[in-house]
Amino acid sequence: MPDTRHTLSRRDFFKASGLFAAGAAGGAALLGGLRRAQAAPAPQWESKFSACDMCFNKCGLIARVEDGVVKKLDPNPKFLKSRGMLCARGNAGVAQVYDPDRLKYPLLRAGGRGEGKWKRIPWDEALDMAAQKMKEVREKYLPCGHLFSAGTDLHSQFVGRFAEVYGSFNVTSHESLCLVSNNRAFLDTYGEVPFADVLNSKYIVMAGANRFEALVTPDSMDLMTAMRENGCKLVVLDPRYTKTAALADEWHPVRPGTDMAFMLALAHVIITEKLYDPEWIEQKTYGIEQLAEHVKPYTPEFAADECGIPAGDIARIARELAAAAPASMIYPGRRSSDYEDSTQIRRAFAIVNALLGNWDRPGGLLAARAVGLKGVPFDAPWYDENHEDRIDAGKVPMMFEHEGSFLVTRDCVLAEDPYPIKGWLVYKTNPMGTAPNRKKTIEMMHKMDFVTVIDIAMSDTAWFADLVLPSQSYLEREDPCSGLQGSVACACVVKRDPVIAPLYESRSCFDIMKGLANRLELGEYFDFTIDEYRQKQTRDIPEALKVMDRDGVYYNPSKVYGIYDGKIYKTLSQKIELYNQRYEQMGLDPLPRYTAPTRPDKSRFRLIIGRNALVTQTSTANNPLLHQLVPTNTLWINPDSARSLGIADGDLVQVASGAGSQELRAEVTDRIRSDTVYMLSGFNTLSTMQHLSHGNGASINDILEDDYDAITGNASMHTTFVSVTRKVA
Repeated sequence: MPDTRHTLSRRDFFKASGLFAAGAAGGAALLGGLRRAQAAPAPQWESKFSACDMCFNKCGLIARVEDGVVKKLDPNPKFLKSRGMLCARGNAGVAQVYDPDRLKYPLLRAGGRGEGKWKRIPWDEALDMAAQKMKEVREKYLPCGHLFSAGTDLHSQFVGRFAEVYGSFNVTSHESLCLVSNNRAFLDTYGEVPFADVLNSKYIVMAGANRFEALVTPDSMDLMTAMRENGCKLVVLDPRYTKTAALADEWHPVRPGTDMAFMLALAHVIITEKLYDPEWIEQKTYGIEQLAEHVKPYTPEFAADECGIPAGDIARIARELAAAAPASMIYPGRRSSDYEDSTQIRRAFAIVNALLGNWDRPGGLLAARAVGLKGVPFDAPWYDENHEDRIDAGKVPMMFEHEGSFLVTRDCVLAEDPYPIKGWLVYKTNPMGTAPNRKKTIEMMHKMDFVTVIDIAMSDTAWFADLVLPSQSYLEREDPCSGLQGSVACACVVKRDPVIAPLYESRSCFDIMKGLANRLELGEYFDFTIDEYRQKQTRDIPEALKVMDRDGVYYNPSKVYGIYDGKIYKTLSQKIELYNQRYEQMGLDPLPRYTAPTRPDKSRFRLIIGRNALVTQTSTANNPLLHQLVPTNTLWINPDSARSLGIADGDLVQVASGAGSQELRAEVTDRIRSDTVYMLSGFNTLSTMQHLSHGNGASINDILEDDYDAITGNASMHTTFVSVTRKVA
């Protein structure tokens, strides 16, 4: 086990940071006169608003453009969601635009799948071919014989629109690989997915999430402010000693897969010792009696045996959380799905929050706020000759249909159960590089008659496609409006306009969908411009577009707290459901029931995943600027484990599972449990047109096995056990 005692306390760290900042300011002041005397003339550039697209946060920025070239990206000080900041990935958006590996023109496969042989073709020929192949698939296999997959992007809605008018129910999103079990759990408890009021919280338990590395705006910045200025206490549960753990008041290296036991023990203490507000629980929640009976066996002593966290610490944390309530929380944050009972694990998170009475109150969990945008409805055609439902329908009980389940869909495609899918269009997502068990995705590719990929780079998914169409970067295109939530920071609307002319032969996803629709006699459903689409989106807030032109963002004034005053909840009981009646009706556990995870034997380790502030899965590992900061990935392994295997720091090791094996360098560190190993995602791409990430490090998705959450079909990323072997030179 790693040593949890560290000599530099959080208070000492902040003091040191303050001294460093003061020293830097003083140095600048001393040299200010000299710098002003030698200053070069101010650059003659244009400043243009945009919103970052290097991850899902969409932080506001200002592009500095000189002679038609983006020279610099700065944060938009009026954009509250990112607190007027822009991270390293955001700054590296310039390198994405001018990446020498960027796709420049349409490419048609000229050899076998994955051989890397391509033929350049004109756009008209590319669109004619894609439309013809879609027509053939629809005629031979019916409309649902075509699959559509899209990532997190402002144009992804047009892929969904196209799929619907084409007649296919089979649409999957990237979210089914990481987020939907969390959303399902909180939605089924509160009636909606909450936002954490980190800034005003006094006590936060963060289990698994890593906000100082896996950045989420504004939570990452607000957490630092809450800790440094507002006296918030942070308790981190994580098998790794992350940067968030390093700055926390407490770090507990929890045994992987035991989070639910910890949460149920917190509920046990809060209920047994009557530490909750009985009036609030009576008025706002349903099922306290059933919950009280359910958590009786889940004592701190029980949880201690499971989690490896002392019972006294578990009981103390429960009491401290309750004492700080309602300005306390179990952080509900975005993280990857962990296990086959991930929805129930996150239900346990939601239930403890409900016991704290923190819903819709300062320092707790907040409801979504109105931003004023409206949908743009349309009436899709009906196809009498079609399958009745999605290919993955009924495989899991509570899948989000608009997200689907990529892993369940993949299994169905491979089995052709209940029907074949032979066409696939993919936009700005890379399941070859993000979905567990890469070999299965390759097999899925070979089942397809025709695959079209729209992307800015030759991802691994594009590498195995038939037709690759070059997409525009977010700095080159016109986007529809998007509503964003930012906890107490904002409820806002953003749009994007081109800051430079599109490079090469790139086109926007909207233009491509429109071109395909016209060729398939579906043009009436795309008979509009982006500007016209925006006008319809903002019909209730007509001033928004001009405000965004002026400020880069529009805020719709709205209530922050007390949104649910006098309102009912969108649950069967019309209250916060501790005991879920819908689950009971469906034959699911209405309360989270803990099952101890399988523990690895002494020859194997549990492989866990995690995010880095500089790497967004596969989309930034090949970025030239970010590559300088994170040039490769390594395997974190505990010194005791490494010693027993004869592994030294920097040794080349083979990591093998039932899905596959990869090789990379070992990073021997006491920042991880002895039964666990870890590596970053995004490396060792198959595509040779990703020259910085190809053949570099190890591909984690080649090793991860493809289990999924039993309720939602969300990928379960932490169920894989691996062996680690030193490679002899």
